[in-house]
Amino acid sequence: MRALIVGLAVCASIAWADAPQPDGKALYHEKCSMCHDKTGMGTGLLARRSQTPELLQRTDLNTTFVVQVVRAGIGNMPAIPRGEVSDRELQAIAEYLAEPEKRR
Repeated sequence: MRALIVGLAVCASIAWADAPQPDGKALYHEKCSMCHDKTGMGTGLLARRSQTPELLQRTDLNTTFVVQVVRAGIGNMPAIPRGEVSDRELQAIAEYLAEPEKRR
């Protein structure tokens, strides 16, 4: 049984490695912008704590921070479960937000 589980895990990781990288920009607009666009509730709440509340205007984000905030939640932002945003999708979104040159 253990060998079967390990085998399935290896197959899943190989399939993941071969799958095309998700589009972080498209995923951000699909999954995040409803709260984090210019008029979103998340932007308004971030304005209380940040000089740059719009996520797309920030230059201080890194992928690790974005992933941690999304999975754990912070302030009024709830934790976002893997059922809503997969790890691959979240990684693509985090990379998009962490690299301002990708947002131009």
